[in-house]
Amino acid sequence: MTNPMRGMSGLPTPPKGWPVGSYDTYEQAQHAVDHLSDSHFAVENLTIVGVDLMQVERVLGRLSWGKVIGGGMVSGAWLGLFFGALVSLFASGQNVWAPIAFGVIAGMVFGLISAAIPYAATRGQRDFTSTMQLVAGRYDVLCDPRTAEQARDILARLAI
Repeated sequence: MTNPMRGMSGLPTPPKGWPVGSYDTYEQAQHAVDHLSDSHFAVENLTIVGVDLMQVERVLGRLSWGKVIGGGMVSGAWLGLFFGALVSLFASGQNVWAPIAFGVIAGMVFGLISAAIPYAATRGQRDFTSTMQLVAGRYDVLCDPRTAEQARDILARLAI
């Protein structure tokens, strides 16, 4: 089996090929490539390219001290539970619950501290939670010029 990455330097390079389709969503572009694959087209000659990139931050809600402390304690408790359970596997004696209880409590304290310090450092400058996404205005499917006409013909029969 040959390595498709062989000969590539790992540095970002612009995509090459002729456009065979342009779509409003990534899902539509993915569907087009899947259709080409189902039609036994050599999909290794295709590239999906996001055009007109935008960074989108979606605000999820207000952040408060209660949410910060609660979230820190819960995530710390999970981490402590994991490490406590791991230690209890190797603990000798009758009391295997002691490492688990200690792990959960220590994890809650660690989680509280590790969540509260960064939040306090913002001094109310960012009192909301959000997620970031990189989205494109459109998605083009590019194809190697030698097989682009065949890909266009197959996609012409696809109604997206």
